Amino acid sequence: MPTDPSRLRDFAALYTAAGVARILRVSLNAIRSQARSPSTVAAVGRNAVSEVARSFMTVFPDMQVIMDKLLLQGDRAEYHWTLIGTNAGPKGTGHRVRVSGFELWQIGEDGLIASSQGYFDAAEYQRQLEQGI
Repeated sequence: MPTDPSRLRDFAALYTAAGVARILRVSLNAIRSQARSPSTVAAVGRNAVSEVARSFMTVFPDMQVIMDKLLLQGDRAEYHWTLIGTNAGPKGTGHRVRVSGFELWQIGEDGLIASSQGYFDAAEYQRQLEQGI
C-alpha cells in the first residue's frame, strides 16, 4: 500500500523538529518492530529501541538532529539526517561530533515505521568521538 507522500513528509518533519524528546516518543510510538544500524545489534521491540534512543541521549545531552532530505518510494522512505552533539555523557571525551547518515524506513499500513535500518560512517563517527570535528 503506497504511503501518502504529504503525510510522510509531515511525519518526518515532526520526527526531526521534536528534537531529543522525539527519540523516546518515536521509539515508543512510531517504530513498531525494529531498528538497526551498522554499529549496533538490531533493537527489536519498543523497549529495545527505546534503550538505544536513551543511550544516544546520555552520550550526547545537547544532541541535535537535522533532516537533510526525505526520499519516498511506495511504502519505503529514506530519511537522511545529520546528528550534531558533544560527547559529554559518562566517560565522554568532550569532543563535538557531526555525522550524517540515513535510515531506510519500511512504513506499515498504520502509517508508522514498521522497521528502520540506519546507516552512517561508523569509522568517521568513532574518529570524531576521539578527536572532535
